[in-house]
Amino acid sequence: MIVIPAIDLMGGKAVRLARGERDRVTTYADDPVGLAEDFARQGAGSIHVVDLDGAFEGRPSQRDLIVRICEVGASHDVRVQTGGGIRDAATVDRLVDAGADRVVIGTLAIKEPATVEALCRKYPDRIVVAADARDGMVAVSGWTETSEVTALELAKTAERWGAAAVLHTDVSRDGMQGGPAVDATASIQREVSIPVYASGGVGSLEHIEACAHANIAGVVLGRALYEGAFTVEEALSRC
Repeated sequence: MIVIPAIDLMGGKAVRLARGERDRVTTYADDPVGLAEDFARQGAGSIHVVDLDGAFEGRPSQRDLIVRICEVGASHDVRVQTGGGIRDAATVDRLVDAGADRVVIGTLAIKEPATVEALCRKYPDRIVVAADARDGMVAVSGWTETSEVTALELAKTAERWGAAAVLHTDVSRDGMQGGPAVDATASIQREVSIPVYASGGVGSLEHIEACAHANIAGVVLGRALYEGAFTVEEALSRC
């Protein structure tokens, strides 16, 4: 299982939201690029970057920062995957050109599935489909709307498209550190052959071990790292 530290960007800073709610924000670092350097030095093989302003506004707004984080990734042989505010194919092209190794697509996969299928074909092993779920149903538009598609249905569709992976987030758990949705994520992983990553709610090393024991392909870490519950190195030791 791989460990993926997350850097959520808002107003040029690294922050975390509680349950994805914009008004429940905590700022953790004024220098997201330095944070990426630190994660790389600790041994992270991938970093997950989210443009939260972009997710809420429907258009990326942190491109310069994302470019600089991608440069950190390239210098340390760390894969950078990024998402947030991606509403058309041209934005994906720009992020790839900016140096992103993978692009994470959520809302567009629900609203324009044919576009995302074409992107998966255009960029093999570079498109991650985000199944952000609220009560099992995929949430879109910065998690402000709930679709009629289940996370499992989206994961199966992403597999058929040829996506590199599925990122499964339980919106109700995100930023709360009460534990990830291990059973739900593992059930999706059993149904598809592509990697499924668990995101949201990790608060302890035991939570990481639970994901590993459930044969989940990867886990995204956020608030627990920022608040010192454990380090990237300690997380890696449990995989």
